[in-house]
Amino acid sequence: MEVQKKVSLFNLQMDISGLIPGLVSTFMLLSHSDHGGRKFPLILSSVGALANSAWLCLLSYFAFPIQLLIASTFLGALCGNYTTLLGASFAYIVDQCKEKKQRTIRIAIIDFLLGIVTGLTGLSSGYFIRELGFVWSFSIATMALTVNLIYILFFLEDSMKEPSSQNVSISWTEGFKNLFYRTYMLFKNNSGEQRSLLCLLLFTMITYFFVTVGISPIFILYELDSPLCWDEVLIGYGSALGSVSFFSSFLGIWLFSYCMEDIHMAFIGIFTTMVGMAMIAFARTTLMMFLVRLPFLFTVVPLSVLRSMISKVVRSTEQGTMFACLAFLETLGGITAVSTFNGIYSATVAWYKGFVFLLSAVLLLIPAISLCAVKCISRNAGSYVLLLQEESSEDTSDR
Repeated sequence: MEVQKKVSLFNLQMDISGLIPGLVSTFMLLSHSDHGGRKFPLILSSVGALANSAWLCLLSYFAFPIQLLIASTFLGALCGNYTTLLGASFAYIVDQCKEKKQRTIRIAIIDFLLGIVTGLTGLSSGYFIRELGFVWSFSIATMALTVNLIYILFFLEDSMKEPSSQNVSISWTEGFKNLFYRTYMLFKNNSGEQRSLLCLLLFTMITYFFVTVGISPIFILYELDSPLCWDEVLIGYGSALGSVSFFSSFLGIWLFSYCMEDIHMAFIGIFTTMVGMAMIAFARTTLMMFLVRLPFLFTVVPLSVLRSMISKVVRSTEQGTMFACLAFLETLGGITAVSTFNGIYSATVAWYKGFVFLLSAVLLLIPAISLCAVKCISRNAGSYVLLLQEESSEDTSDR
């Protein structure tokens, strides 16, 4: 118990040390990418990840004090964290898309690849560490990150064909102010209907993200406790089934995109996830616990679709700023969600273990209602599809 407390405290210190610099650097780098090009945040975040991985190799080889990890996390976050890389990647993909249907599918591909790689890494990391040790495991990660950085530097073309040089002649302080001014203009430049759509879509995205991310760690705690009492093998199978949702969500988006609008795909994902949450609260056997994974097959659909819908409401010159706001909210929401749901589970596990899942199902009504409001506002505005097409035409003429 004492060891668990110390590990928990150390993890909290690590998270806090990288939170503030990570938020600031992510916001600045992604906002600047609208005028400075998408490659710079991709390069800088990759350099930070590479430096952090190399430092882990040195820590393992020379057995330095583990407290130095806190300093490396802080310095690595100054270069941007994984949310910087993801935000820049989403903005890069959006820049390449000419059709709105293509945009949704390509964003879904990124989420699919991210989920598959994360799942495979989680399954294989234990074997690497057991067979090769920490030093070689971190060395392999360092080599992979080096290859990634070389590709970005020398082979990846910037999606912004003519990066703006307007900030060259102004001071650093003025440039810093401009970053926040662009965020303000992101909302001010849009018409009343578009501003409402943007705010509602951001709210829908973050509330859904908050619930799904916050509840994720509770799955393992629920499976370890009675009456399930799963061992590490069953937990591994459960995690593998969870990773399948990334593939099934991509497949669902690809198929549904031919017969329905984005907003309807998001509804399907939210309601199926809601059903899954309610079913887990009453799962008491291993078979039932595996079967309730079926409604979660489309859990990732709303995340991919909502990112695409948000990107269609703003101009092409505001994509970086928009993804900066999204990354900022996701980072804060993710940390808050995990702490909140862990606290709720600890407080309610004694009298009803499934309460937190029932609460999650109820909370998912919030993004569902918000999405209904998006549908109503779109209808009142005339046509959501036409509104997005007008923005697309305007963006093309601007570029």
